[in-house]
Amino acid sequence: MIKIIFYGFRHGHVNTLYRQAQESPLITVAGCVEEHAQARAKAEQTLGAVFSDVPYAEWLTRDVDAVVIGGAYGDRGAAIIRALEAGKHVISDKPICTTRQELDRIRALTREKGLKLGCMLDLRYLPQTLAAKKILDSGELGQVRNVAFNGQHCINYGSRPGWYFEPGKHGGTINDLSIHGVDLVRMLTGMEFTQIDAARTWNAYADRHPDFKDCATLMARLENGAGVLADISYSAPTQAFSMPSYWEFRVWCQRGMLSFHYTDSTVTVYVDGEEQPRMIPGIPPRQNYLDEWIAEIENDGYAITDNVLRSSEVALRLQEVADREVAL
Repeated sequence: MIKIIFYGFRHGHVNTLYRQAQESPLITVAGCVEEHAQARAKAEQTLGAVFSDVPYAEWLTRDVDAVVIGGAYGDRGAAIIRALEAGKHVISDKPICTTRQELDRIRALTREKGLKLGCMLDLRYLPQTLAAKKILDSGELGQVRNVAFNGQHCINYGSRPGWYFEPGKHGGTINDLSIHGVDLVRMLTGMEFTQIDAARTWNAYADRHPDFKDCATLMARLENGAGVLADISYSAPTQAFSMPSYWEFRVWCQRGMLSFHYTDSTVTVYVDGEEQPRMIPGIPPRQNYLDEWIAEIENDGYAITDNVLRSSEVALRLQEVADREVAL
């Protein structure tokens, strides 16, 4: 049995992980911590989460095995580092941190202390993702030559956390969103990102916060030279989560291409020489990110931890390139 505490409820993503932890026969939730009064009250109302007045630092001295991190993005790196320094495993919403200095320290601590790091990279476990992976692994389409993905979200001022727009709390739209696409491209192709050709962020939709760069595009390369193009902007209307542009992937190969998106569990495959596309049904997942993190703790592996670190580093490097804004 893994005894965990939750630290931070300032983004709704962590609500899913809280419910999953409550349902898992392998996890005991020992406590919840949230210093922000409004976020605490909302978690109590929405989740029935039970909070104590024991501070985070004291929980880290107690008999708990792991920490779930769900605070503001800019606060996560420090919180994760404190947990790892205290000898606790960690699972977090994405992004896990907002600077490469934090990431380097997190990586060093996992290696030095044999601790495990999980992340809510849930696109890996979609039926359509697993079907696409099986098709690409079969070799029928040949080598991957180009990849494109979209991940348009909406600003949605009505429900977007206010801390997004506070200095130092968000960390950049590329680091915020692209990690999902980066991670999925790495999974689908079995290749690493080796070069960044371009990355840009700018303000276009967050009209109340002109300094918030809500739009983001990038261009990069995989180890075989394949190109990757992406748009991961807060540019969509409020119907974003039902639109095909909400996590849409296209993979071009030597002998055809495939495409899929978040709102449809099928994969469309176009094979060179065939007149009609194939519609391939999704493959139901056997595990999710929480299951794999638990298994890594139990089996003392490092593959999940290493994957989270690798995908996070690519996202952070892409953000750094965008932040440089070199003008002609």
